[in-house]
Amino acid sequence: MSPRLAEHAVRGGLGWVLRLPIWLYRVRLGWLLGNRFLMLTHVGRKTGLPRQTVLEVVRHDAATDAYVVAAAWGEKSHWFCNIQKISEVVVHVQGRRFEATAVRLSVEEGERELFDYARRHPMAFGELTGLLMGERLKGAEEDCRRLAQMIPLVAFRPREAKG
Repeated sequence: MSPRLAEHAVRGGLGWVLRLPIWLYRVRLGWLLGNRFLMLTHVGRKTGLPRQTVLEVVRHDAATDAYVVAAAWGEKSHWFCNIQKISEVVVHVQGRRFEATAVRLSVEEGERELFDYARRHPMAFGELTGLLMGERLKGAEEDCRRLAQMIPLVAFRPREAKG
């Protein structure tokens, strides 16, 4: 079995490649990534400074305008740790920006979201699980249950406009 990418620090060329989408958003070209990715601006739990990361969208709920993402590096993901302390965030997606509240989904909700994602994007699901777990999962319910226990899912729900 190959080593899990999630167990290794991202350094060197891979780190640079993974940060490239942030620069696309910063130069106002984030729309090129479509609705499959969003840029999250959150507050650093130790520094109090704004931090940014680009995340793959698991699902967009058009009725509530909420975006669901997965913390692929698990509970040690820096952005995930930060939103556990300060849940108010800013989401940039498809050329728009909105303030949101980050809400961690239950394991059961995460399992349903992952199962739906695996059904809609079977190749991406297999590739991602291969990278993260060292094993390409097929997207069966038991696969999604196992994955949801390891990888937290979060919904970014728009905040009400004040005034």
